[in-house]
Amino acid sequence: MKNSKLILTAFLNSIAVFVYVSSIAWLLFNGERFFGQASNFWMPTALLLVFIVSATITGLLVLGRPIYLYLNNLRSEAVKLLIYTVVFLLIITALALMVNVFI
Repeated sequence: MKNSKLILTAFLNSIAVFVYVSSIAWLLFNGERFFGQASNFWMPTALLLVFIVSATITGLLVLGRPIYLYLNNLRSEAVKLLIYTVVFLLIITALALMVNVFI
């Protein structure tokens, strides 16, 4: 697999994680408006389930393709893709923090 394709895949996976996390953050930020104030056992249960589903989805976006490549004996490509993805996630995180500071 070409290096440029690995970088593009890592970038797209990182953007997908950002969009998904932003969507969940928006939902949690506006949760009281949509669902009302938590008054029973089910709201914390639902939030924990959302957390578990979110961890699974982001785990698949970050680790799914590298694991697939690794199991198909493309070990160096798998490691590169994982590293590229983490680097892009760090860049996106830094940008999000900078936007938070300056807004």
